[in-house]
Amino acid sequence: MHDDAVNRDAVSLEVLTVGRVGVDIYPNQAGVGLEDVTTFTKYLGGSATNVAVAAARHGRRSAVVTRTGDDPLGRFVHRALKGYGVDDRFVTAVPDLATPVTLCEIFPPDDFPIYFYGRTPTAPDLQLTESELDLDAVRGADIFWATVTGLCQEPSRSATLTALRARGKAPGRITVLDLDWRPMFWESREVARPVIQEALTHVTHAVGNLDECETAVGTRDPRAAAAALREDHGVAVAVVKQGPKGVLAVDDTGEHDVAPILVDVLNGLGAGDAFGGALCHGLLAGWPLAEATRFANAAGAIVATRLACSDAMPTTAEVTAFLEDSADAR
Repeated sequence: MHDDAVNRDAVSLEVLTVGRVGVDIYPNQAGVGLEDVTTFTKYLGGSATNVAVAAARHGRRSAVVTRTGDDPLGRFVHRALKGYGVDDRFVTAVPDLATPVTLCEIFPPDDFPIYFYGRTPTAPDLQLTESELDLDAVRGADIFWATVTGLCQEPSRSATLTALRARGKAPGRITVLDLDWRPMFWESREVARPVIQEALTHVTHAVGNLDECETAVGTRDPRAAAAALREDHGVAVAVVKQGPKGVLAVDDTGEHDVAPILVDVLNGLGAGDAFGGALCHGLLAGWPLAEATRFANAAGAIVATRLACSDAMPTTAEVTAFLEDSADAR
């Protein structure tokens, strides 16, 4: 083993995510269908991967557990992760599958159809097995972030649940389930709900929008959803994103309503992942939940004004300046 590998392994991770990876092929023209787009740009993508990138932008030592194809786009994933400062040691290749690509259409302010290619009948990241897991790394990370998409199919479902069980709810450990509901990956909400609820029993934090909360606990009412997550499923912190109505965050100190920040939206697809990485930063910094959520909400708003997902993730200084400008504008 090389000395640099020894040193890298010796550094504990602050944020470890597990789940989807792919390559985003996004149009450079807004307001037109894919059939009329003339140029595209390639970016690193996938929700769990984007959260790791977003956390790294805030100076956090992050890594992602996922799988790619053994192909040029898989090599691009490794190169991009390293470029963003994300540890790629837990990213492995599946020989017989291609690295998936994702295309979208951009119709601001609120219509962003997304098209997944190379995920049917399966994708490399859904071939994550228990043997691929480094459970010491899972247990040792300050924050472990899993996604509902990783639960949609075997063997990734069992691997994700194994990681969550191994992690446990030890004091001081933050374990997050990103409710990340993608209906095209499941038969129905009813099929997904019990699987999600099993995962919820192993986590300390749950983060999702109203549609995702409906899938997880059967209600779109933000306060009822937060109560169900906390009281029925043992989650200590529930964060419910409400789009233009802001964010509701609930913990043992009470309910915290975070107001929305109005921006001119270009592409809303990466905002939730920016929110996740920034929330990790705030939690690791020991901020009160309201402050961490306000910071995360601002990070999401910034990315909504940009085209890309991973490449658009803001730094801490950018979010801080944006919050100051937003306060001055009121």
